[in-house]
Amino acid sequence: MINATSQKRIFLSSPHMSGNEYKYIKEAFETNWVAPLGPNVDLFEKEIAEYVGANEAVAVSSGTAAIHLALSLLNIQKGDKVFCSSLTFIASANPILYQQAEPIFIDSEPETWNMSPQALENAFMDAAKKGELPKAVIVVNLYGQSAKMDELLSICNDYNVPLIEDAAESLGSYYKGKPSGSFGKFGIFSFNGNKIITTSGGGMLVSNDIEALQKARFLATQARDPAPYYQHSTVGYNYRMSNILAGIGRTQLEVLAERVDARRLIFERYVQELGKLPGFQFMPELAGTLSNRWLTALTVDEDMAGVSVTELLNAMAMENIEARPVWKPLHLQPLFKGAPYFTHSNEDVSAKLFGRGICLPSGSNMSQDDQMRVIDCIKNCIKY
Repeated sequence: MINATSQKRIFLSSPHMSGNEYKYIKEAFETNWVAPLGPNVDLFEKEIAEYVGANEAVAVSSGTAAIHLALSLLNIQKGDKVFCSSLTFIASANPILYQQAEPIFIDSEPETWNMSPQALENAFMDAAKKGELPKAVIVVNLYGQSAKMDELLSICNDYNVPLIEDAAESLGSYYKGKPSGSFGKFGIFSFNGNKIITTSGGGMLVSNDIEALQKARFLATQARDPAPYYQHSTVGYNYRMSNILAGIGRTQLEVLAERVDARRLIFERYVQELGKLPGFQFMPELAGTLSNRWLTALTVDEDMAGVSVTELLNAMAMENIEARPVWKPLHLQPLFKGAPYFTHSNEDVSAKLFGRGICLPSGSNMSQDDQMRVIDCIKNCIKY
């Protein structure tokens, strides 16, 4: 076994610069627009809104901030209920706690690994019986794969409850020909360093409700009243994106299609090399959708494969390869102990995926040689 320190590090999903970012950064410096807001922010918002097909967008400091603003705009308050996907990063649900509301978690279903319409329906029926309907539903598009938006939206509309589409991981994905992030009352994106395009840190809130987004801008700039001095009547936040980072985002958006193609090619190569191994099953792509394949995710049946996820992770760590389990479901997190949870068809799909799931290096700047190093490491672990 080669010592990890002698091998070049292969990251799970490292930033991938186009090389043209400096043109907008340089412009920001030359015009002294280095603070939050500025021409790049305005244009980045316009370009994202046009790409998604939304009326407007608001650039913010993170995807988490965008979710928090969405909840604030929906007047989520202490004691309110919010339904949320369980199989996701904790940033999807933390803003519920910011508003002192109560999260209720919804299981995944096998076809997309995303929110189960059946579990959501059961949660709504239970809430209706208690007279405690949620104030919002947060649906996550996991690892770039769109959830079953038609079914989920239909259920939410039946109960007149707004849907927030957490598309942090799915910019560049499509559901039935329509861009990810464009389905709910609000859509959110993340431009964290590991996302398919990055501003190093940042996010975006999109919506067709222009009035709501105007209020989002107000809240995101410390909720300053229109007065000749600093006056504040509402709690606000320091959530706006800087003009420099927005410039990076504009250049990154120009190469989004290339990044999607690169990650889909990486996924296809993994499937070609590993898809026939016993016990290996890759995250499916729902018919009528196109996933950006932000991360290549799969499950490993230890009994069939002869190797566990833990053993694979340890072997790759020894080879200086970064890989991770899939997200630990939020209903299993200590922070949310005791939170209500609705399963899919009496089966905890999220927990099962967590027990068997693994994410492989998927960066669009990963070379084919590096990917084959990952593949060879996995193949060497298989016990025939």
